[in-house]
Amino acid sequence: MASAQGWPAGFLLLDANGWNGALFAIRLAHTVIWAFMVACILALPVAALRGRFRLGAILSAIVLGECGVLALNHRRCPLTDLAARFTPERAANFDIYLPLWLAQYNKLIFGILFALGEIVLLACWVRASVQARKTTPQAQAHVEEGTPAGR
Repeated sequence: MASAQGWPAGFLLLDANGWNGALFAIRLAHTVIWAFMVACILALPVAALRGRFRLGAILSAIVLGECGVLALNHRRCPLTDLAARFTPERAANFDIYLPLWLAQYNKLIFGILFALGEIVLLACWVRASVQARKTTPQAQAHVEEGTPAGR
């Protein structure tokens, strides 16, 4: 027995009011995960500028882990494939609660922001490393000379 859209009966998991609870749950989970990833991307340059390089490395690892998941799934989120089981719709935002324009350009926008964040992180880390090298010999010289810094 087939439904009105040509899908097997019960396949879309619609209730009596036409509400698809499974698709809602997938879209909600996808949106929450997306928001977390965006927060990581946006926090990356902030962490770098504040000298929180360990946090920057953790944020980078999280985002790169997500990039690995996408790469292993042919540049698609696994939740997109899961959501596709529950609806024939295929708009760019059928699987997530985002405006269509943002869903269409999501990887481009946040890929560029991530790359810029990584550049800021690297630049801040290099600057901090150079400053640490410059101040370390001075601190050692003060200790050796018996200045108040060495007491």
